[in-house]
Amino acid sequence: MPFKTDTATVRTIGIDTGKNTLHMIGLDEKGAIVLREKVARGRIAARLVNVPRCLIGIEAGMATHYVARELTALGHDVKQVPPAYSKPFRQGHKNDFRDAYAVAEAVQRPATRCVPVKTDNQLDLQALHRVRSRLISDRTAVINQIRSFLLERGIPVRQGLRFLRHQLPDLLATRTDVLSPRMVRIVEDLVGDWSHLDERIENVTEEIEALAGGDASCRQLMTVPGVGPIIASAMVAAIGNGTAFAKGRNFAAWLGLVPKQMSTGDRTILGRITKRGNWQLHWPTSWRGSPGPFWRKVAATKHASSREQRKRSGST
Repeated sequence: MPFKTDTATVRTIGIDTGKNTLHMIGLDEKGAIVLREKVARGRIAARLVNVPRCLIGIEAGMATHYVARELTALGHDVKQVPPAYSKPFRQGHKNDFRDAYAVAEAVQRPATRCVPVKTDNQLDLQALHRVRSRLISDRTAVINQIRSFLLERGIPVRQGLRFLRHQLPDLLATRTDVLSPRMVRIVEDLVGDWSHLDERIENVTEEIEALAGGDASCRQLMTVPGVGPIIASAMVAAIGNGTAFAKGRNFAAWLGLVPKQMSTGDRTILGRITKRGNWQLHWPTSWRGSPGPFWRKVAATKHASSREQRKRSGST
């Protein structure tokens, strides 16, 4: 059975999050366990309101930003610990209380890189990007289904969204020799779904662009060559003002734009690009180890500047 004790001696609390319940482990100054309790998610603030100010580590995950803001409002020093950084501190078999103990141990280490708490505006912007990505995936699924139905009837269409959009009306009107009336109706319904998804994607994109235009951090990022409203707003939604990173190299490593290192002794072994981190930011900057749209635009801008300088120097 979970035991409770005097919370006056608690100096560090580790919280393992779940859908409905949170498991807490409290440590005193010597690192001994003085608190072990399971609390409903909606009662976590009421449970810790009378606890003296202490360091609280929360396993970063589902709905932890809201809990972190609630506990920060109570005066606690709250940090979100990624599960990958707390896992090495877990001893023995896995359960919720041992996960909470691992979080309490990891949050005390100065080298642990914690997740900054997102604001409501960041979460709203992140939600828009998630909805946009889902709509794009749904549109791709509809397009692939249309292509597969046509290919089953012996009608291949050149790869590319614009070619299918351009040829589809003529195909439905002229290829009635291989397309049954039922298949024509099915494809027309899919075309209607396609048009509806295009409209939804356009509306969400316009909303993201409007928010990016009204945010100072997004406007500053958009001054970089190749960075538009989508990439800038995705960066702000993910990292805020960027204070979690001491330099750009750390941001690149977090994003997965650096090679995987497996060095030992005097040997430096660098592997493939890790491609870890936020995939919504990783895709536009680097895709499958090749330069992504962002870096291609940067390179094109640099080459254009170099050509202009050579022309000016040749003319003089």
